Amino acid sequence: MKLYYSSGSCALSPHIVLEEAGLSYALEAVDLKTSPHATASGRLLTELTSKGYVPVLELDNGAVLTEGAVIVQYLADQVPDKQLAPANGTFDRYRLQEWLNFIASEIHKGFSVLWNPASTPEMKQAGLERLGKRFDLLAQQLEQGEFLMGSFTVADAYLFTCLNWTNYLQVSLEPWKPLVAFQSRMAARPAVQRAMKTEGLL
Repeated sequence: MKLYYSSGSCALSPHIVLEEAGLSYALEAVDLKTSPHATASGRLLTELTSKGYVPVLELDNGAVLTEGAVIVQYLADQVPDKQLAPANGTFDRYRLQEWLNFIASEIHKGFSVLWNPASTPEMKQAGLERLGKRFDLLAQQLEQGEFLMGSFTVADAYLFTCLNWTNYLQVSLEPWKPLVAFQSRMAARPAVQRAMKTEGLL
């Protein structure tokens, strides 16, 4: 399988999961500065998906998966013994999906206004305040355990990826000590270090 990614983007999440899973995979970088986006081999990303954004997972049979929250579950299901996600059909699996949906819609998308060069200072401040309320909820959860569901799951890889953007946006997580501790724990995981090193983030 091959993961199409851009360094430091939300594609870092499935990249981490691939490392955690120990699956065999290839990587291909996508230049998000070109229009349309081109891959390192000269292929256009739109040839793989009309959505035109990463992550994209291309399977060996040619099938393509998009949306990080879906990709990480697919990867986890390839190695059930690794327990990267609860088994399908269990209530815990729905709880995992609840966290993945929250991260996607409230955290990941919550950063959009901060990345957008067209955003005014007022818009960015309002975005930070909304994110702060979401961070409050995450901090409460992480006070109860080291990871969102007690033990490591793919949701933690996604959350780490999004919270890591605060480093580039100069947003301090210090008011949320449990989040700081979570980021530190995640950054110490060998799989996280391998993925970040490959992407040039370390």
